[in-house]
Amino acid sequence: MNFLSTGQFELHDLNRLLESAAKYKNGHAARPLEGKSVALVFFNPSLRTRASMQVGIYELGGNAVILEPGSTSWTLEYREGAVMDGNKTEHLKEFVRVLERYVSAIGVRTFAELKNWEAERTDPILNVFSRYASVPVINLESAMHHPCQAMADMMTIHEKLGDQKKKVLLTWAWHPKPLPMAVPNSFALAAAQFGHDLRIAHPRGYELDEELIREAKHFAAANGGTVEITHDLEQAYEGVEVVYAKSWGGKDFYGNSDGDIAHRLQLREQWIVDQRKMNLTNSAIFMHCLPVRRNVIVTDEVIDSPQSMVIDEAENRLHIQKAILTELLK
Repeated sequence: MNFLSTGQFELHDLNRLLESAAKYKNGHAARPLEGKSVALVFFNPSLRTRASMQVGIYELGGNAVILEPGSTSWTLEYREGAVMDGNKTEHLKEFVRVLERYVSAIGVRTFAELKNWEAERTDPILNVFSRYASVPVINLESAMHHPCQAMADMMTIHEKLGDQKKKVLLTWAWHPKPLPMAVPNSFALAAAQFGHDLRIAHPRGYELDEELIREAKHFAAANGGTVEITHDLEQAYEGVEVVYAKSWGGKDFYGNSDGDIAHRLQLREQWIVDQRKMNLTNSAIFMHCLPVRRNVIVTDEVIDSPQSMVIDEAENRLHIQKAILTELLK
């Protein structure tokens, strides 16, 4: 069994992960990885994912093997039929099948490059890992999904506000450059699966993946929640209990990463999360996956306030990933 997206699991499975994570957070000291190693393959930089996975594996009794293609391991090719006469040294077919002889699971982190929307939305690198590995593969962020982050987010909402459905706002925020959609995609999907009333606010042209939104609406309908999309910022904040901020670039930015810079600059002050907007909410908590650009995504006043849960949210990455590892390798 792999852990590639929350969408592959039923709600009772996800709730079981939250229950297991809470036990680990409260001091549960099981060591299900005793004598086992887990490979962590990082195509991109990381703080929270790398540290929380490495510490979690250690605390579960296991050993983490860190590999960084192009740095601490060979450069990797993933395309089928590629003629490897360029700068790629090894194909993922060999890399994965050799690595699984050494380890009990493989975690993979690879971002979208924002070059080709139709190709990247299929998560080609992650899918090659899952195709050739016979051990569990864990998505540590891909072009389309960041399920470990989304589960830490759901754990944080559950901890702070209880297990009943909440009014949740996922709001776009300005950033100096367009970013991938993985975090907002996964947050939207998980929030819908847990039956929250989800409101997604973004400027026109920054739509999330259409198929993912259809999937989220399906889960919301099945679990008693709703999914609403708005471009009206004032209406977006009204009455919500959670504000989750994240910047992302819509599909039109793939292959055109600069986009309309002049237009995007006009959105900066309008879409920042500030106290005036937070005052429109129902005493909402503020959430962000980190790293966050202060006074660009969110003002100091908000992120430093008692409403801010970003540090608790980051801590919960450790506990939920221990629960995921336990479930996959039990």
